[in-house]
Amino acid sequence: MRQVKKPLLLKPLAGNFIESLASEKGYSPNTCRAYLSDLEGFFGFVAGSGTGSSRDPEALTIDDLTVIAVRGYLAFLHKKRIEKSSVSRKLSVLRSFFRYLEKRGILSGNPAEAVASPKVGRKIPVYLSVDDTFRLLDSITGETLPDLRNRAIFETIYSTGIRVSEASGLDMENVDITEKVFRIHGKGSKERIVPVGEKALQAIVHYRRRLFDKTGIGMDEGPVFLNKNGGRLTTRSISRILKQVADRCGLKVSLSPHALRHSFATHMLEAGADLRTVQEILGHKSLSTTQKYTHVTMKKLMEVYDNAHPRK
Repeated sequence: MRQVKKPLLLKPLAGNFIESLASEKGYSPNTCRAYLSDLEGFFGFVAGSGTGSSRDPEALTIDDLTVIAVRGYLAFLHKKRIEKSSVSRKLSVLRSFFRYLEKRGILSGNPAEAVASPKVGRKIPVYLSVDDTFRLLDSITGETLPDLRNRAIFETIYSTGIRVSEASGLDMENVDITEKVFRIHGKGSKERIVPVGEKALQAIVHYRRRLFDKTGIGMDEGPVFLNKNGGRLTTRSISRILKQVADRCGLKVSLSPHALRHSFATHMLEAGADLRTVQEILGHKSLSTTQKYTHVTMKKLMEVYDNAHPRK
């Protein structure tokens, strides 16, 4: 008697996909969790949360991956007023998952390829003026160990434009004081060399010397930025500290560490830096990602033009 082949279950395939993102592409645990969450949201919709039916998401199979399911999911997200940028990201995750299945001969055709992504308007990133950036950094004047560490962190992010996750993950072995560069392990475990300014280096050295005096932790040991227990300072803690510093110095903007990265890129371009150089320093894969900062510099350029040109 011929045995009927059972369709493959989606949940284990999704788990294999997430494992491949970590092992083959070097995606961070946070990114992997976000991908898995988006896939589980889609599975929940297909199983019934958005269709009115009632099925066990664990029982979903390859046969449930259809263009109709993907279109229905996007309509469901639109009805829930999910932001277009989030919808676009979720669709991108589905496409990646389906491509993974295609390459392994598990799925024939990509049900998400025929579905158009929603048009997302490009947001001008939040950034500080040069004066406000200096005001923020210069407001951290204390000489306690936390004060020295906090100044070193934010001087570092503004000086180099590195991501908050890269600042959190920075180790002393990747800080070259003599050459004035950092070796950064960015997204997808890609390594890049980033120049760092004198003020940031001085802040790090000052902090690490005080750290050695207080704890005996050497200048070349472990994570650069430590919490009160001697462990690596997390991205969440860095964000919380920045908000406290911004509040104390009277900045009325919603400030995140990423805003310092945006400020770095904007100020570099305003001062005449080459777009591709800024792209390389930031670790952007695509030049189009870096080009969002030209919207800010173009606005400033037009203001100068309007104020200066005699025959507007």
